[in-house]
Amino acid sequence: MPGNTGSRRRGAELEEALLDAAWDELVSVGYGGFTIEGVAERAKTSRPVVYRRWPNRAELAAAAIAHHAARDPVVVPDTGSLRDDLVALLRVASSRRGEMAAVVSVQMGQYFAETDSSMAELRERFLAERGRPHWLEKILRRAAERGEIDLARLTPRLADLPMDLLRHELLMTLRPVPDDVIIEIVDDVFMPLVRLRAG
Repeated sequence: MPGNTGSRRRGAELEEALLDAAWDELVSVGYGGFTIEGVAERAKTSRPVVYRRWPNRAELAAAAIAHHAARDPVVVPDTGSLRDDLVALLRVASSRRGEMAAVVSVQMGQYFAETDSSMAELRERFLAERGRPHWLEKILRRAAERGEIDLARLTPRLADLPMDLLRHELLMTLRPVPDDVIIEIVDDVFMPLVRLRAG
């Protein structure tokens, strides 16, 4: 009986199993085929167990994506230079977030229509719930402490530019960003703008 396996799990263990099952279901069938019943079957539990935690499939799908991202955090590099920190960060972010970009952009179209929301709004929701990933903030603050940049001269949009360009490449190609593109983002786009601001 499917419910018997799930009934032995409690609390955080059960919730993690449900969110893992929901992520696997999203990857497998997309949001168009995503159902509470499908997740319950995959997690070997019952629909009421799932509904007690999430009122509908949209809430469950969003929680599953956030949970998956949180399980594989990005470690902020500290190479000693702004340029090398950025290259290292973009490389690891690309390798860790490629699958996420594919699922959100390809599999979640019906979610955005159903919830009358956008990819940007979904991202902001995750950041609000988990706390913003201060990857670039840490790197830029270290660079300022070393005297490489003046934070007061960086606008929020300029500070976010490397990750915004990486995210664009991930969403447009649905595969990890090639190293030459990462180098171009840092060396040909971001660093010249930072130097211009510093000047």
